[in-house]
Amino acid sequence: MDDGPLMEKLVEKVLERSKRAIAKAITLVENHPDECELFIKKIFPHTGHALVVGITGPPGSGKSTLVNNLAIEFRKRGKTVGIIAVDPTSPFSGGALLGDRIRMDELSGDPDVFIRSMGSRGSLGGLSRATMDAIRVLDASGFDLVLVETVGAGQSEVEIVRTAHTTIVIGIPGTGDAVQAIKAGILEIADIYVVNKSDRPGAEEIAKELRLLLTLDPHSKDEGRWQVPVIPTTNLPPIISGIQKLADTILKHELFLNDPKNAQFAFEQEKIRRKNEIHEIIKVEIFENMLTSLIGKQEWEKLLQEVISKKTDPYSAARSIMDPLFR
Repeated sequence: MDDGPLMEKLVEKVLERSKRAIAKAITLVENHPDECELFIKKIFPHTGHALVVGITGPPGSGKSTLVNNLAIEFRKRGKTVGIIAVDPTSPFSGGALLGDRIRMDELSGDPDVFIRSMGSRGSLGGLSRATMDAIRVLDASGFDLVLVETVGAGQSEVEIVRTAHTTIVIGIPGTGDAVQAIKAGILEIADIYVVNKSDRPGAEEIAKELRLLLTLDPHSKDEGRWQVPVIPTTNLPPIISGIQKLADTILKHELFLNDPKNAQFAFEQEKIRRKNEIHEIIKVEIFENMLTSLIGKQEWEKLLQEVISKKTDPYSAARSIMDPLFR
């Protein structure tokens, strides 16, 4: 695709919220970074309207089911919803397991819901550069909310705060999540803490412990500061509870961010997000361009063969690539 009628048509259709065009655009940002840059430039003026909600937590905490139930609740309220489910990337095919889309199958026929699974592409926090651009595509398409479910890789999940306006951290009883949250710095990134599977023994205790930990923050009672709530939820039939309260709280947090009294706080948060995004783009571009200039494809293949045949080791191979930088 070039800077011509095809690109302009894709932009036009994305802005009209054509599902086919949105899917094509996300494939573009995943697989064609050069063309993606031009596309993002064209849609960027149309972004900045969607509320981006990040949902993170350890594997098995019920993120996918929670996202599914949240999307259903927001649809009942007339909100349009885009969903990005970030899955671990296969080290062999480079693709992503589509388990989350299978779980959300009941939403797939809704014209005001768009669901896409994406690979983490090796990003530690599960949020690759392509994921951030995909969020922007859904934003430009006019969705009211974009729900981003992360991989669930434990301590690396703090990366979601660089992208989302509202960050939901999920814990479940019986796994020591409260202690783990302190170790990982997870507690500090949460705008809302959810104790999922709250019908299990120990749920009330972990909720109390989290509320206590939140009060230890010396700034927790500062005027004009968002008070992080702890919301118990249960997401599987026959008991589904806490979803309406969670949806209410997400919208309450949006109102908090949009309140003129909190304009400076919201601006500082947005500045952090944009700064981190620009830093990430610079890091990727420098790495890729530098590697291309340091070693050609044939030399790269030869070096890999030498490592595979044990003629050299990975450290020596890496040094042979980097040495020209320090001469």
